[in-house]
Amino acid sequence: QVQLVESGGGLVQAGGSLRLTCAASGHTAMIETMGWFRQTPGESREFVASITWRGATTHPTVSMKGRFTIRREEARKTVYLEMNSLKPEDTAVYYCVADPSQILSTHVHGYRYWGQGTQVTVAS
Repeated sequence: QVQLVESGGGLVQAGGSLRLTCAASGHTAMIETMGWFRQTPGESREFVASITWRGATTHPTVSMKGRFTIRREEARKTVYLEMNSLKPEDTAVYYCVADPSQILSTHVHGYRYWGQGTQVTVAS
């Protein structure tokens, strides 16, 4: 089993920045890809970005490209989501995900492991 723990969420003013952290523990040797989704009340979970350990490939969505950056620190089995120029519409619960595949899926079913989520609130 793999456990994922997110941190770094909080309240920020529009235009500000936050860095989310996700630390993996347990059978981390099986993980090949980690990433982030987000969800607002009443909406489906939305893909944010993902990254593989081997190729360090990133996959940001169009609306977040240029503002969000995903990075990984393989030695610590940790992935980061750096968010800049935040907008009120970025307000959501952000979930860390991980999977043994290297597919870089943008779908919720593409990830076997999920964290509990961390709240990000962007005030206008």
